[in-house]
Amino acid sequence: FKISAVPFHFWTPDVYEGAPTPVTAFVSVASKAASMALLVRFFVAVFPETLVIDGQDMHNFWVNMIAAVSVISMLLGNVLALSQRNIKRLLAYSTISHMGFLLLGVIAGTNDGYAASMFYAVVYALMSLAAFGALILICQADAERDETADFAGFAKTSPGFALLAMMVMFSLAGVPPFAGFWAKWFVIKEVLAAGYLWLAIVSVLFSVIGAFYYLRIVKLMYFDSPDGSVVV
Repeated sequence: FKISAVPFHFWTPDVYEGAPTPVTAFVSVASKAASMALLVRFFVAVFPETLVIDGQDMHNFWVNMIAAVSVISMLLGNVLALSQRNIKRLLAYSTISHMGFLLLGVIAGTNDGYAASMFYAVVYALMSLAAFGALILICQADAERDETADFAGFAKTSPGFALLAMMVMFSLAGVPPFAGFWAKWFVIKEVLAAGYLWLAIVSVLFSVIGAFYYLRIVKLMYFDSPDGSVVV
């Protein structure tokens, strides 16, 4: 529930959109990193590789369950994010997708896999904080500006801000050589090493789909005309 993985994701878009942006940033960063650390610790302790109950390998049972949660989270998060025009809801569905990627390291079930998940959690927390920091910067004194259209033309009005925002979007999308690429590469490498080739292929496919809505914001900043109301 706390990491917003499907099917416990329903609260995320409404909370992200309805809360003030600084509060949303805190929820996105602190709760996700802490919850993921707890999940890894819990999984290692409760479902060791040697756990067999009534002849059933419970470790593999829960690995397969988490694999299903991971794939559905990546699918739902990326597909629903494509249609969002509110940037906070877009980032909420993006969070759901990223949690699917983050679970890949847990599925691998190795020390390197858990390390990959924690590395992903740290990188995602920093990327998410930077994204919401950009939203805070463009907020007006009398109202929040949280539509994707509010980013239009920033390359012309605020080139420095546009460059930093573009780097954040590239990192969230997993474009090399930014940190988000290495986080995804690390978890995908571990599921491949664990023998889950199909899961690695699915995650790369969803990563390509997810890049679209991040690059759409870059397109707004660099190729659309500014409305003249915001200068950062």
